[in-house]
Amino acid sequence: MKKIFLVYGHYNDKSFNAAIKNTFIEKVKENGHEVDCVDLYKEKFDPVFTGEKPDKTVLDHQKRIENCDIIVLVAPIWNFRMPAIVEGWIDRVMTPPWAFSFKKIFGNYGYPVGNLKGKKAIVFCTYGSPQFAIKTFFLNMPTKRLRRGVFNICGIRDVVYKRFFAVPFVSDGKRKKFLRDVEKLAIGL
Repeated sequence: MKKIFLVYGHYNDKSFNAAIKNTFIEKVKENGHEVDCVDLYKEKFDPVFTGEKPDKTVLDHQKRIENCDIIVLVAPIWNFRMPAIVEGWIDRVMTPPWAFSFKKIFGNYGYPVGNLKGKKAIVFCTYGSPQFAIKTFFLNMPTKRLRRGVFNICGIRDVVYKRFFAVPFVSDGKRKKFLRDVEKLAIGL
């Protein structure tokens, strides 16, 4: 049995992101895994970081991550990034010294040492734009920020990144295919 901590970042319970979240949770539970889901909008998570020490909400999320095997993010991509509430969650929760620290080599030079080794991350993102535009012109910035940046620094090397393009413009059949992809990933855990 796997323990999953799912972070949901969309304000609308009728969005396609909600369908992804619900489909993933349903299939994961059907297969005997545990899901701990936080809905950042319903929780009214404060994404603003001004250098303060972690508050009880941040400490709670960190504890829940410590107790999980897999971290899952579900969010749209707006203006080539995740919503501010999700970005702020990353900035406030995935922080040093809890998620990673730096090993000094000399002077100001060193490298990150991840404290979340052995965990897996899954990221589900929806785009309003077609795949060609995102991959060609914008080099898929969220992929780099998460997979090669945040998760890598935290020691998480096993990252699955699922992208669903042109969501507002695709047919119902295409949306069902997208959700079958979510189901397959959930079943394969």
